Amino acid sequence: MEAGTQTAKASKKMLWTGRVISALPVLMLLFGGIMSFMKPPMVLQSVAHLGYPERLVIPLGVLEIVCALVYAIPRTSVFGAILLTAYFGGATATHVRIGEAFYAPVIFGVLVWIGLYLREDRLRALVPLRSKS
Repeated sequence: MEAGTQTAKASKKMLWTGRVISALPVLMLLFGGIMSFMKPPMVLQSVAHLGYPERLVIPLGVLEIVCALVYAIPRTSVFGAILLTAYFGGATATHVRIGEAFYAPVIFGVLVWIGLYLREDRLRALVPLRSKS
């Protein structure tokens, strides 16, 4: 790395905080994806309420699981965060479209990036929050 672009390695506390924060959206998406394969009435009703056809339940479940796994793997986590940003952006737009509260997907999208920022040195080097004085 060039001088001036290096950041300090994450402390153990920062790394574990980032992992815990990152686990929240991952666990939520894995749970949702698994539920999509089981197709309980609650899931089918929710999909219909959101205005999507039942035939999209499985593809959306696959999408949730794949995005969560890509994000959870350290080597592909930045790409996974980009995918999850798109996924949660679509979820936000869906809730806005039907006039429902859209805070949950926004919060999960923010958690994705906070968790990644705390555990990924490359991201902190790219987006330093503190200026060097």
